[in-house]
Amino acid sequence: MKKIIITIGALLLIATQSFAWTQRPPQDPQTCSMHAPYGFPQTADIQPICRQAYLVGYDAAAKLPKYVTYELIPQNALGCIPRTNAFTADQSVPNGPRPDDYAGTGYDKGHMSPDGDLSWDQQVEFESFLMTNMVPQAGSLNRGIWKLLETSIRGWVVQRNQSYTIYVGGVYNAQDKKIGNGVVVPHSFYKIVINNQTNEVAGWSFPHIPPYPNLGNDLTKFRRPITAIEQEANVLFAFPPNAKELQPGQEWPVDYGALTKAKRAKCGNTND
Repeated sequence: MKKIIITIGALLLIATQSFAWTQRPPQDPQTCSMHAPYGFPQTADIQPICRQAYLVGYDAAAKLPKYVTYELIPQNALGCIPRTNAFTADQSVPNGPRPDDYAGTGYDKGHMSPDGDLSWDQQVEFESFLMTNMVPQAGSLNRGIWKLLETSIRGWVVQRNQSYTIYVGGVYNAQDKKIGNGVVVPHSFYKIVINNQTNEVAGWSFPHIPPYPNLGNDLTKFRRPITAIEQEANVLFAFPPNAKELQPGQEWPVDYGALTKAKRAKCGNTND
């Protein structure tokens, strides 16, 4: 019995420690130029928050990231740090979003820069769970086609051995629902992906309207012109001078089975 009690106590300590991590202050925004190699997105009323692995354009009024941008390079795309679920308020933002804003709402705390892309360093993985990197998302989207697109991006980076720049965020307005202490629930989500070697660009937009149906797994159905995404999101994104926007159906191929095998070969049975 004593051994069992000690074991349970050790497990509780591990669980507690998984959330007890020390936040670093944000870096100077200019040091995040690697995550916005073509220039910072342009929009009004945001606070730039520069982290080691991503840049947030934080909207304090909505308590959301209006955009997040980051570069994913091949050596980081298959990280082996186990997922910690270390959700926590961002200490650099006064009266910002908190994990308990989502309690009892039915919404997932949806990563904009995903944990799976940031699991190559322990502190970076922790920082993926800052609430300024989160947006309320229905589970049917967050754990469905949205996750499929996140996985696809990792596949493109690994299997093409090329780096990509990603812009991601929610589309919202004053009429949208709020949860917790004023966190806005976007009515759609976008993701724009740039191949940094070929300058090929593709954009997606996903509706987020109750009752939040399962959107399936055909990513081509949700391709959206970049100019339309910019207009809806009210953000002007920067692109390489000779960017080529891919037509729906021309997206980069990915072998999901091979990606899973590559992850297991590198990391064993660590969590995604």
